[in-house]
Amino acid sequence: MEQKNKLKLNSGGLLVFILTVGVFGIINTEMGVVGILPLIAETFNVSVPQAGWTVSVFALVVAASAPVTPLLFSGINRKKVMLLALGLFTLSNIISMLTSNFTILLIARILPAFLHPVYVSMAFTVAAASVSKEQAPKAVSKVFIGVSAGMVLGVPVTSFIASEVSFSMAMLFFTVVNALVFVATILFIPSMPVKEKVSYGAQLSVLKKTEMWHSIIAVTLINGAMFGFFSYMSDYLKTVTEVSYNVISVVLLVYGLANIVGNVLAGKLLSINARRSIIIMPFALLASYICLFFVAGPHQRHGIGRRLFETFRSRRPNLAPQTPLTVNASPSAVRAYQRLGFVRTGGEQVAGGIRFVPMKHTL
Repeated sequence: MEQKNKLKLNSGGLLVFILTVGVFGIINTEMGVVGILPLIAETFNVSVPQAGWTVSVFALVVAASAPVTPLLFSGINRKKVMLLALGLFTLSNIISMLTSNFTILLIARILPAFLHPVYVSMAFTVAAASVSKEQAPKAVSKVFIGVSAGMVLGVPVTSFIASEVSFSMAMLFFTVVNALVFVATILFIPSMPVKEKVSYGAQLSVLKKTEMWHSIIAVTLINGAMFGFFSYMSDYLKTVTEVSYNVISVVLLVYGLANIVGNVLAGKLLSINARRSIIIMPFALLASYICLFFVAGPHQRHGIGRRLFETFRSRRPNLAPQTPLTVNASPSAVRAYQRLGFVRTGGEQVAGGIRFVPMKHTL
């Protein structure tokens, strides 16, 4: 009996490991391109904002399909569903590796995104079911490491491979990871037929709860704030600071490590006082972004603001030549805006307790 239980534990441990690597491969495919948007733009001869669609279109499809596709596949053998998802991700990465057409690249990004929420949600469920009830939280947390590792390792490794070799080799990295998990799933994960199918109505009934919609909206906005910034961090570093891709890889690695630390801290803080932690989080995020507008004294008056403004102008080729840009400038920043070509359109004003000077710039 003891040997049988040990065998079951080892089998569960192997299954959880495969699921963790599988989630890593899925998240890596989704987020890995974040660090190489400038290189994608250069490779496919498009602008960086257009290259950003490789991230945005994937995320949009995931968001749209997440409430639907897990329901559609909920009654199918879980092993078959996981193999379908991994196979589609592997095929998508092969196409991305071989194509030289940006439209085909986008299509190759769209197709696997439909099964992204299916595999990830199923991985957590299967991991929890593979071990005892007491060990379930630990198994789920191990699978969640795959999510963090997709950012911690996937993004900087992809950035390094793409900068040192080529974009195609970075796509090969995605392909190999997903293909290995595909083979491991065939060999080591047993068939997992659904024993008790829950009706679609029962699964959708959770949407009747107001708290669920509050949570969905909050998570959507917070993720948009975090990943909207993260998606273009590499472009900002490359364009504004002009650092090398190797330095960008290091910055992305640090960002990913901070993500893991944040996961650990969040778990502890939520267990102490969930409500207070949830309230503090968006304000902490807002404060960190506000800090990005401040530059240390030794780095002031070196043209950072002008470089940012010129970059903005160069990225807006479709605007009519006389399209005005308006800004409500802080009184202390009026001279800085004037040096960029802005002119006053009125005197100093106060609205909502905020003092400002309206200004305009014509491109």
